[in-house]
Amino acid sequence: GYQCGGWTITWQGLSGNSTKGTTILEAIKSTVSPSTEVVYQENPDAKYVEGQGFSYAIVLVGEAPYAETFGDNLNLTIPLGGADTIKNVCGSVKCLVILISGRPLVIEPYLPLIDAFVAAWLPGTEGQGVTDVIFGDQGFRGK
Repeated sequence: GYQCGGWTITWQGLSGNSTKGTTILEAIKSTVSPSTEVVYQENPDAKYVEGQGFSYAIVLVGEAPYAETFGDNLNLTIPLGGADTIKNVCGSVKCLVILISGRPLVIEPYLPLIDAFVAAWLPGTEGQGVTDVIFGDQGFRGK
């Protein structure tokens, strides 16, 4: 779905679990120690986050799959739900933000709230590749 972008299986892509593979959430759950509780909450408000007593958070934000003109965005901003999630979570607890997108998006307004940031682009069907680098099993490389 979202990890793959707009040129997968169908033109404009698909959302949800429409491809075989590992989501980033599944990969996180399989990577952390069994004693680590992984909590998934879509678009949590700040009060929820503050009330949970989390040690840290991993926040995934990004764009819905798109291709060609259907993805045109004159502002290149993170969609509203993602922006609100960054503010609500990263304003309350130490956080890593992972951005899933097929192009650069504006993140500067949120940088003061973010402790670590990864532009994962469109990682495809294997979310384990993302967790390999965020948990240190592999180093970041690229040109």
